[in-house]
Amino acid sequence: MAVIELHNGRPVQLSLPKRPLPVLSRREVEAMIAEGRLIVILDNYVLKVDAFIKYHPGGDKAMMHMVGRDATDEIKGLHSAEARKMMERYRIGTIEGRWKNFVPPIQGGKFRPAAVGDEEPEDARPKEIAASSGSSRSSSPTAVFDTDESKSGLRVRGSMAASVSSVSSIDDQQQQPEKAFDGMAHLDVLTKKEILLDLDKYPSLEPQVQEEIVHKYRLLYEKLMAERLFDCNYSAYAIEGTRYLALATLTLVFLKWQWYTLSALCLGGLWHQLVFTAHDAGHMGITHNLHADTVIGIIIADFIGGLSIGWWKRNHNVHHIVTNSPEHDPDIEHLPFFAVSHRFLGSLRSTYYDHIMHYDAFAKVLIKVQHYTYYLILLFGRFNLYRLSWMYLILGQGPRKGPAAWHRYLEIAGTAFFWYWFGYLMVYKSIDTNWHRFVFVMVSHMVTAPLHVQITLSHFAMSTADLGEDESFPQKMLRTTMDVDCPTWLDWFHGGLQFQAIHHLFPRMPRHNLRRAQSLVQEFCDEVGVPYALYGFVDGNKTVIGRLAEVSRQARILAKCQESIMGGELGHGHAHAH
Repeated sequence: MAVIELHNGRPVQLSLPKRPLPVLSRREVEAMIAEGRLIVILDNYVLKVDAFIKYHPGGDKAMMHMVGRDATDEIKGLHSAEARKMMERYRIGTIEGRWKNFVPPIQGGKFRPAAVGDEEPEDARPKEIAASSGSSRSSSPTAVFDTDESKSGLRVRGSMAASVSSVSSIDDQQQQPEKAFDGMAHLDVLTKKEILLDLDKYPSLEPQVQEEIVHKYRLLYEKLMAERLFDCNYSAYAIEGTRYLALATLTLVFLKWQWYTLSALCLGGLWHQLVFTAHDAGHMGITHNLHADTVIGIIIADFIGGLSIGWWKRNHNVHHIVTNSPEHDPDIEHLPFFAVSHRFLGSLRSTYYDHIMHYDAFAKVLIKVQHYTYYLILLFGRFNLYRLSWMYLILGQGPRKGPAAWHRYLEIAGTAFFWYWFGYLMVYKSIDTNWHRFVFVMVSHMVTAPLHVQITLSHFAMSTADLGEDESFPQKMLRTTMDVDCPTWLDWFHGGLQFQAIHHLFPRMPRHNLRRAQSLVQEFCDEVGVPYALYGFVDGNKTVIGRLAEVSRQARILAKCQESIMGGELGHGHAHAH
């Protein structure tokens, strides 16, 4: 018996196992995870992926966040049918009925070994989530945030969320004098308010509601496949290639004429544009072949841009799975420079970087003014990407065994080549003075700042609340991601990043097809009652700045709470001394 699925217009046979597999209970799966096994659920099959994690081309961290969970939609969104067929070898059993997710060990989930007993563990979700999961929605299913009509709807609700949260938290503290000056209690109240606002805005977390969302999401996926929106439009890349060639030519011509600033502008523009194609390659959205797309990505990112595509894939896959989670998503973990959630003020531990993100004295200074320094700091964003790329390659954080192991060595060669042509031939040999070299380097790198704005724009203003393990993949992606409304003729500038909500729902869809999918996604959102966040570029930026300003305000409140505590302790000490 076999299942036939269309992949890029051609049928792929997903064969079922020849030998019968045992039906495993949730308790048996829990016991295996307690023993250190890496167990995920895919299409009602239980997979033990211990042997595969060190070979996974997309990195180990992404897999660790799926342990104990039904990862069907995440795996299907990020992997081809051929990759899923390969995963069949890791099947060890099946499940019956709806799977109830565990909190993965990397996220702090606790698991009982088999000897402890067979009773089901208590729900790992916070009690306020479980108690409020049935709360009604008061927002319209779909909202275009820049229209006048929406000002009384979801847009107003979004702008009010932070103020309601902060005002209510202070009111609660006034009702509880013993906690009035407890800074951590203040942050806890803010977290609860954020969760309650999301529970009120989005569909219920009741199983039947989330199952219906997943069912219709999968129907939408099949419809997009049938309309061939996962097929790459290669003619669009011919136009892209012409643009890249023009920018590269102008870079060299202006450099030869010693028009260094214009040359640097063109080079920065080239890097900015090439990132979009590297992003496509990282998601296997061009040829849909792992090695072919990886080589394309390495040529663009490493050889031409000096950045590691392997680092990006490891980072980005985690981002796609735990989007906007302060403890887990590296794409929003930017202390000491930025904090997009009040929770960062509590010195969280990053599971991606494996260290505490200290809200120290330096961070306290920067966070208080982050809404003023946002664009300034993003001007230097590319330099940080070099650092992260070198760490990934030097420390060997990618797969060292298996079919993707050789990618690391090609990347090392690519980054070495980059610094040869850019650092030696272009900057050192072709530019006459140190001042001109400095200006050339800074201008070429600062020109890429719009890219960092585009990347952060889709997430910084969206929810960072954790609604627990019962929230479905499509709802979470739409709750934590927004799209940017722009005219068709500007698509070349945004490079698909204006459709991040759609991209998070269907990561392997080539970016040139995302606009065609938008109307279908909006219909899906209307049908299931999940708000679809759509901002204009200017209003989106205003919303991001507003979020940063609100966290800055909370940082000042926290500082006052801590000063009051210190003052109270000192006064208490003086009273005892006398």
